[in-house]
Amino acid sequence: MNKRMLGSLEVSEIGLGCMGMSAFYGSTDEREAVATIQRALELGINFLDTAQLYGPLINEELVGRAIKDRRDEYVIATKFARRMDSATPGDMSTVGPLDGSADHVRRSIDGSLERLGTEHVDLYYQHRVDANVPIEETVGAMAELVEQGKVRHIGLSEAAPDTIRRAHTVHPITAVQTEYSLWTRDPEPEVIPTCRELGIGFVPYSPLGRGFLAGRFSSPDELDAGDFRRNNPRFAGENFEANRRIAKKVSEIAQEKGVTPAQLALAWVLAQGDDVVPIPGTKRRTYLEQNAAAADVELTADDLARIEAELPPVAGARYDEAGMAAVNL
Repeated sequence: MNKRMLGSLEVSEIGLGCMGMSAFYGSTDEREAVATIQRALELGINFLDTAQLYGPLINEELVGRAIKDRRDEYVIATKFARRMDSATPGDMSTVGPLDGSADHVRRSIDGSLERLGTEHVDLYYQHRVDANVPIEETVGAMAELVEQGKVRHIGLSEAAPDTIRRAHTVHPITAVQTEYSLWTRDPEPEVIPTCRELGIGFVPYSPLGRGFLAGRFSSPDELDAGDFRRNNPRFAGENFEANRRIAKKVSEIAQEKGVTPAQLALAWVLAQGDDVVPIPGTKRRTYLEQNAAAADVELTADDLARIEAELPPVAGARYDEAGMAAVNL
């Protein structure tokens, strides 16, 4: 698999989002998850994405077990944001509020390093911007971690353009992570141009529309009882039915191209620029292998124009009201 640059950090052109291996997407299988992470390296995918919040805490531990003895072959990204002082592994109800303070930044990294079983994190993101703490304070503390060798590069997740600019004046931002896909185009007007102006890489999460664009759902009832997508506006009621039109069109174009819908959706994201590195999440080797093959799918100018012209608009917000209040800050 080819490499791409996120600022000065070289990574595989497709990464692997590890969140669903431990939380939010229903049932989990640790043995298969570990095998998936290890299979990723065999396919040339070395860029892994995790976070303290995933589990909480247990996803970093899982990643740490999976990369043991081959740590230096992977590029590990993790994130901090909410207080974990009283968090019980696997119990989201025990997670505290957002805290972007310098003290919280300094305390958070040590827990991540221990759970991951490593002496440094390659890319350390602020998972969500804390509106009550100046970004200059947060990034200043993250810069200290770089000086100490605990972190190699720093990033932001779901940050607004002005926040990105202010952060970048304190310390170079390597990557900005935001939801981006065929049905989530919010970053196009301002966030992506800001990143390009400043030489910051862009990392789209949920590039498959949380599985919807891969054509895997015909009804919300197919989701496990504990799957958070059951409460996602795009998977609910009339929105679900409306969004099936998008999935149907993606499937139609993919079939004509001789690829899977997921591969078409990923190929579209990859075609948006060499500074874009999607991190599709999966917990199974089968889907990982299909996603990796998207790197070999070539979309012509006519293909891209057709996708732009024929896909219906998405129905519903990408998060509930509380979730939307925490993005683009």
